[in-house]
Amino acid sequence: MARNRCALAANSIKLSLILALTCGTAQAGPWQPAPGVNQVPLWPANAAIARPPVTGEETAKTGTNLIGGKTITGIDNVTRPTFSLYPARGRNTGATVVVFPGGGYKGLAIDLEGTEVCDWATARGMTCVVLKYRVPDGGPHYDEKCNCQKVPPVPMALQDAQRTISLLRSQAKSLHIDPHKIGVLGFSAGGHLVVDVSTHRVRAYKPVDAADREDFRPDFAIPLYPGHLWSEHNRDFTLEHATPPDARTPPTLIIQAQDDPVDDVRNSVTYFLALKVAKVPADLHIYAHGGHAFGLRPTDNPITHWPALAEQWLHTIGMVPQT
Repeated sequence: MARNRCALAANSIKLSLILALTCGTAQAGPWQPAPGVNQVPLWPANAAIARPPVTGEETAKTGTNLIGGKTITGIDNVTRPTFSLYPARGRNTGATVVVFPGGGYKGLAIDLEGTEVCDWATARGMTCVVLKYRVPDGGPHYDEKCNCQKVPPVPMALQDAQRTISLLRSQAKSLHIDPHKIGVLGFSAGGHLVVDVSTHRVRAYKPVDAADREDFRPDFAIPLYPGHLWSEHNRDFTLEHATPPDARTPPTLIIQAQDDPVDDVRNSVTYFLALKVAKVPADLHIYAHGGHAFGLRPTDNPITHWPALAEQWLHTIGMVPQT
């Protein structure tokens, strides 16, 4: 049975992360960033936070399936969330991008949709933060038992995202970042989390310390192939599983491929239309080809150049200087 499941996963981009989580080679202990990168606990040790429905310990696994010629490392069973901070290299623009890896709110594609973003961002003078948020079931997710979408009773991923932004603003001076240039970028379920933290009007948890006096909304937002915002039963373009945007929702750049087989492109269209209604500055870029879970890895499709597009967009909204 396990071998058949692995063979099925190997033939499907949709199941690439599942391959990394269930059929890959496990690393010893919880995931660790590269040597020299500081991994910071989000919550005080005595803070009572909700625990995902897990029975085992956090595990990082590297699968055998390839995207862009490289394997994927996935993390599951995250009960104690952290963020890993990668300082800007060269000229520091003051801008910070907080990265939310995807994984269907079941796991985290920590390299493909996490640390590899920081390789790009830090080389352009931005501080980069990879959030290891609580999974599984930290946000709206597909449940195999009922063949339906479920929303967790506690929005754990949203709590972790809000807490991260507040912490960064509270430590902006010591981190050499601009507290007014902190944005978010996420893929798939992480793209949904970008939307969630951009539109939520209230803190999703009771403040635990002075850091929570700081605002939790980002200054810019980049969701890539976001999910859980639209479903097939939705005959119009009504936003699902997210708070509608308002005047405080930040400028947003949305990127997706029309042939995405996992998260229908109407997820992106739905959110763009909601941003238009709220009069939030928004750019929507839909490419004919690109599929799902391409991250920043180069392909033959034009969508592979989205990082250059994002860099230019960040310049136009005043987050980074022109290069």
